[in-house]
Amino acid sequence: MDSLTPQDMRILQALVQNARITNKALAQSVGLSQSGCLERVRKLEARGVLAGYHAEIPPEAVGVGIQALVGVRLRRHTRRVVARFRSYVIELPEVVSLFHVTGEFDFFVEVAARDMDHLRDFGLDALTTRPEVQQIQTSLMFEAIRRPGWPGVRPESSLDPA
Repeated sequence: MDSLTPQDMRILQALVQNARITNKALAQSVGLSQSGCLERVRKLEARGVLAGYHAEIPPEAVGVGIQALVGVRLRRHTRRVVARFRSYVIELPEVVSLFHVTGEFDFFVEVAARDMDHLRDFGLDALTTRPEVQQIQTSLMFEAIRRPGWPGVRPESSLDPA
């Protein structure tokens, strides 16, 4: 992938801060003409650098009362088993994200559930019944803080250090 220019980085940082910003305001904030800014944004989209624009929704607004990370150890760690498990799990409605990792577990599954009963049922019914799953371990999340963007392409921090 081609490298990003300083102007590209400023555009990305502004869009991470506010993906709904108008092209006019974006152009002003990064010091470009409106047409030049729009052209750069379209090129970033075409290159796959800008892969989408997302809405941030508080979990409680959609009935999520509990979040967890579930470590999953597979019985066998072959390409076929990993692919089958990954394809199955990522389609489950409770799954927020899936991480294939090294270490004690093969995967970490980020899960959003209504309540403890729902989370328990998810583990027992959706995971431990799978023939490729050897073990699961669930850790409840007290708090989930996600930083938007990536290093070098982040808005100013809004976290309260207190």
